[in-house]
Amino acid sequence: MKNIVSFCIDYVLYLWKGGIKYWAWLGFLWIFVLFWAYGNYLQLSEGMIVTGLTDQVSWGLYLANFVFLVGVAAGAVTVVFPAYVYKHQALHDVTVLGEMLAIAAVVMCMLFVLNHMGRPDRLWHMVPIIGIYNFPGSMLGWDVIVLIGYLLLNVVGGFYYLYKKYTGEPLNNNIYLPIIYVAIVWALSIHTVTAFLISTMPARPMWHVGMMPIRFITTAFAAGPALIIIVFSIIRNNTKLWIKDEAINLLSQIVVWCLGIALFLTLSEVVTEFYHPTEHSLGLQYLMFGHNGLTKLVPWFWASMIGMVGAFVLLLIPWVRKDYHLLPWVCGVAFIAIWIEKGMGLMIPGSIPTPIGEYVEYSPSWVEIFNSLGNWAIGFIVLTILLKGAIGILLGEVSLSNHSKQASDTAADDVKKVRYADA
Repeated sequence: MKNIVSFCIDYVLYLWKGGIKYWAWLGFLWIFVLFWAYGNYLQLSEGMIVTGLTDQVSWGLYLANFVFLVGVAAGAVTVVFPAYVYKHQALHDVTVLGEMLAIAAVVMCMLFVLNHMGRPDRLWHMVPIIGIYNFPGSMLGWDVIVLIGYLLLNVVGGFYYLYKKYTGEPLNNNIYLPIIYVAIVWALSIHTVTAFLISTMPARPMWHVGMMPIRFITTAFAAGPALIIIVFSIIRNNTKLWIKDEAINLLSQIVVWCLGIALFLTLSEVVTEFYHPTEHSLGLQYLMFGHNGLTKLVPWFWASMIGMVGAFVLLLIPWVRKDYHLLPWVCGVAFIAIWIEKGMGLMIPGSIPTPIGEYVEYSPSWVEIFNSLGNWAIGFIVLTILLKGAIGILLGEVSLSNHSKQASDTAADDVKKVRYADA
């Protein structure tokens, strides 16, 4: 118990050690948190009327971000799986960083769900027995279980690994490896269940397809490692922790092939819907070309396609993947393009037209934008804090031996002071 207390204290104290870039980054993120606080105040005091959501389009920017971030959380498995199943040493050394990313992504998922609820004081209904949980009939109930389970698996697995590194003790593989292997399978389940959340709605033809879980997983395994590459590049350039080229090379290959599969599935849907169009094609037609002058989503779709195709073509070139200054920018384009395709380009046209054929366009209000940016900022604050402490432990700057040494030095200084006073 004493070592656990020392671990927590040293971890927290290390978070206060940082240069100008570290504090400037956190200060920049807190600016968005202030806008987030104001936006949430407006939404809670005035209701969902301050958002751009309507009876016709009841799922908007909040759930678009939620669906995307579930994929980012699941994408962390692209670090864990090669490290423990294929014994990839370069990724094995930094697996815990992927777990920290998964924790931050799930935290953001929960924040977006809270924003979308409108009445977070009714959250107790999602607690089994106490509330009206409607399990197993409700797909939302399944989604809550898999997300909370995935969060707990990453928290327990990640911090158990860091604690053992801190104390210098070997891992107990009888405890640790089962957590890792369950988390690998669980990562697939969180995005599969989220896909089922929308694909089991027959009234929404654009979502009601059996291919939806595969599309979700492939885009997750492109967006997740794309963000991880960006994070790894920042760590390599701003800390003493060196992440090997082999780790980034493997992740970049995962991004390019999963991005290619995602594009193939998207274009397959386009061919299927437009070769012999039916009323089920109306949502995709609106997304790609608009309807009677309603074209708000059209630029989003084509920007997404240009970004995804451009990033895919560039990542097919070996020297681009191994240019570690250019690669993070290409991954950034892929990340944003997938966010558009999986967020605004999937969630919104699923509701336009409505099941009775209404075309009601949707634009997020400033309140939704403030709250969304704030949720992302909180998530990156959590990620920064988690990575900061994890890097300190991996570098050996935070360890039990250092803590004991500091304690003994302090005790020795106290003894010297007492002797000096007596003299």
